[in-house]
Amino acid sequence: MSTRIVFVAGLSGSGRSTAMAALEDLAFYCVDNLPPQLVAQFLALCTQATPAIEKIALAVDAREERFLSSLPDVVRELRADGTAVEVIFLDCADEILEKRYRETRRVHPLSPTSVVDGIARERSLLAAVSGLADFRVDTSSLNVHQLRDTITQYASGESRSTMVNLLSFGFRNGPPNAELLFDLRFLPNPYWEDSLRERCGDDPAVAAFVLESERGHEFFARLCDFVEYLLPHYDREGKAYLTIGLGCTGGQHRSVAVAIALGEVLRAHGREVQIEHRDKP
Repeated sequence: MSTRIVFVAGLSGSGRSTAMAALEDLAFYCVDNLPPQLVAQFLALCTQATPAIEKIALAVDAREERFLSSLPDVVRELRADGTAVEVIFLDCADEILEKRYRETRRVHPLSPTSVVDGIARERSLLAAVSGLADFRVDTSSLNVHQLRDTITQYASGESRSTMVNLLSFGFRNGPPNAELLFDLRFLPNPYWEDSLRERCGDDPAVAAFVLESERGHEFFARLCDFVEYLLPHYDREGKAYLTIGLGCTGGQHRSVAVAIALGEVLRAHGREVQIEHRDKP
């Protein structure tokens, strides 16, 4: 029998419960917070079960500090014995974690009085486990459905081209979290045209003003070439989602026009694309 063990670790609020649910849907036997000292005995019980349990997912919780320090040794010992062991590590930007805690009104498990302190402490505790990761997922820009898809794709071995999320936004409201970020404020601005000011980038006249100018035409051609060059590399790395932020001053004209046009080009090349206009009126 070939037993497959997947440890799921990560920062609190990064989506560990969602990842475990995805593995459970793939028929993994899922266990939360099993002390590392009991892993060997647990695996022995799994092999003796009828039928034997071949796919096991173990969630790692930093709250169990006294057990956490021994986990890297347990993983290395299992690998040395030839057991198929994988470590999935879920990361997330600190500011996104803080936002999630504010929105859910929950306290951080490692610091009830300060989310910032809790995140810092947890990062320190998980540093050794993070170093063992076979698959690392930054959940900063992923919703729960995207995270489930990412884990499912990895665990099932099914390959899929990187999905592109195009996000238009206005810098006056702050930049978003994205892997690629383009500042479009150098392009001709329809805001200064009385006939275009109240329209948006999805209006053909606004899009033409932005993209058919000499500067806009040249930039858009270079942007398409650059993105199309990068995407196959992301595909080979197994990245499930790529967020491209396209920003102008207010998020109404230039960024919207470029996002829509880029989406059309990528879809014409067979790419799966989602478009979101964060600040469009």
